[in-house]
Amino acid sequence: MKDNAPQTANIGKFKNKLVTADGQTRASVALKNPETLWFNTGTLCNIECVNCYIASSPTNDALVYITTEEVRDYLDQIEERNWPVREIGFTGGEPFMNPEMIDMTRVALERGYEVLILTNAMLPMMRRKMREGLLDLKRNYGNKLTLRVSVDHYRPELHDEERGKGSFDKTITGMEWLRDNGFNIAVAGRTVWGDSDADSRAGYEAFFKQHSFDIDAQNLGQTVLFPEMDETVEVPEITTACWSILDKAPEALMCSNARMVVKRKGAEQPAVLACTLLPYEPEFEMGNTLAEAEADVHLNHPHCAKFCVLGGASCSG
Repeated sequence: MKDNAPQTANIGKFKNKLVTADGQTRASVALKNPETLWFNTGTLCNIECVNCYIASSPTNDALVYITTEEVRDYLDQIEERNWPVREIGFTGGEPFMNPEMIDMTRVALERGYEVLILTNAMLPMMRRKMREGLLDLKRNYGNKLTLRVSVDHYRPELHDEERGKGSFDKTITGMEWLRDNGFNIAVAGRTVWGDSDADSRAGYEAFFKQHSFDIDAQNLGQTVLFPEMDETVEVPEITTACWSILDKAPEALMCSNARMVVKRKGAEQPAVLACTLLPYEPEFEMGNTLAEAEADVHLNHPHCAKFCVLGGASCSG
């Protein structure tokens, strides 16, 4: 996001969680089918990207490393609440910066969940301890584990424009290691350069073929393309009337089927958030337990409108 841009858009909007600026009832989303529970492993990352929505970097520890015991506690809560979760997701920061990443993945896989890890596939993942741990997980749990690698653009110079010179080659090295060892790989790209969806997917398709990556560029779960999250852009507030106007159901939004657990610096225990995209917004922190996180989510942020309702984005496959 563009933090240094003048905040002239959306003045007067997104102030009241229940009512829009023009007095209409703000749309809300109920947790209907919790399929995915995300864990933010910490905001520390080995690189600092230009448009990182969570401002991850080698120095940002606003969200500290979550632990295996904390993950295990929330897995217990899933069972206690009888949530129909099928997938545990790990995001960061760079998850493989967290020294307990392999153990956290293992406890989720042991419970029978599918596990999705979002990674840049660079040096943290390629450390010997992590590679050995991943290989052990692959041997024991096979196709239950997927790694979604951030490839911002299929052209090296554009990827490096976001992530720093030489980043593309390091990511390819990691992806080739995953490929050669039979891991399930997906890719997350970005659409900040204005390419059409068709052109982007054609470019990724050629890129996958060039490197013999078994990834389907046309599959929305295997090749996920995220739009830029720019808070300076004017967006409409979403009212209850919008569902019928847009012919969209609340159940189509990510907050109807997912929650994210984070550990804030200085906090005694983790917190559960309504959305993976809003880790720093107090209004979207729902409490410390999954029981508290069953409350409705009011769409009181520009990202709710642009990114989710109008853009149709989802972090999960």
